[in-house]
Amino acid sequence: MKYTKTAIADVILIEPKVFGDERGYFVETFRTDTFEAQTGIKTAFVQDNESRSSYGVLRGLHYQLPPYAQSKLVRVIEGRVLDVAVDIRKGSPTFGQHVCEELSAENKHQLFIPRGFAHGFVVLSETAIFSYKVDNYYSPECDRGIKFDDPQLGIDWKIAASELVLSDKDKNQPLLQDAVDLFDYSTNLYG
Repeated sequence: MKYTKTAIADVILIEPKVFGDERGYFVETFRTDTFEAQTGIKTAFVQDNESRSSYGVLRGLHYQLPPYAQSKLVRVIEGRVLDVAVDIRKGSPTFGQHVCEELSAENKHQLFIPRGFAHGFVVLSETAIFSYKVDNYYSPECDRGIKFDDPQLGIDWKIAASELVLSDKDKNQPLLQDAVDLFDYSTNLYG
């Protein structure tokens, strides 16, 4: 696997090796020892999630607060999405900045999003099956979000606003400047 730091070094693009022939393909999607050696991050994933969405569905920007803060390792099994991670660690040199990566069934790329980041994605294909590992359990009490179209963030979702499909929850998230519950850059979120 190839591990590449993105424009925000804590967000890591992972490109697995794909072995294919006339029968199909084989790909190793995660290995703890390689991940830790390449990133220096020790994490133990405890829950796998999967969603299926249609073109234009935007899910995000979501995060969870401590003690249920989550890192995510995300990938696309079918289709194509634009995946976005936003740094919401107050005091971080990249606070309010984001990383966008296209993940697809074809490229098999994955994105590691650490704790302290809001995450979202939009479906660019007719449908997409999105899979992610998380290192902490879902907690409704700790669930938070940031408005997907916050002008301060300036995210280009690659789809016209009129074509986006959002939940009521995601339509009504606060702007980053109004979000009360964020992370502190100086706090060890993996402690």
